[in-house]
Amino acid sequence: MRGDIEQRACDIAAYIIDNKVTVRAAAKRFGISKSTVHKDLTERLARVNPALYDQVREVLDLNKAERHIRGGMATKKKYEK
Repeated sequence: MRGDIEQRACDIAAYIIDNKVTVRAAAKRFGISKSTVHKDLTERLARVNPALYDQVREVLDLNKAERHIRGGMATKKKYEK
């Protein structure tokens, strides 16, 4: 069981890095909750594969910096209809 969780963390990280997606999109793709994705990436991956963690951290930080822009665009789209 332990190896499966660690492998899942690595798989999620690779998916996020390759596709530059958000935690929400990764959670939907893997069929797990956003909280689980976040815990896998921030806690488990940091222990298992620090180099991969550093790469995924860059994407997560970029997503966090752009979060307010995506929210504004979603609101704009909602009211344009």
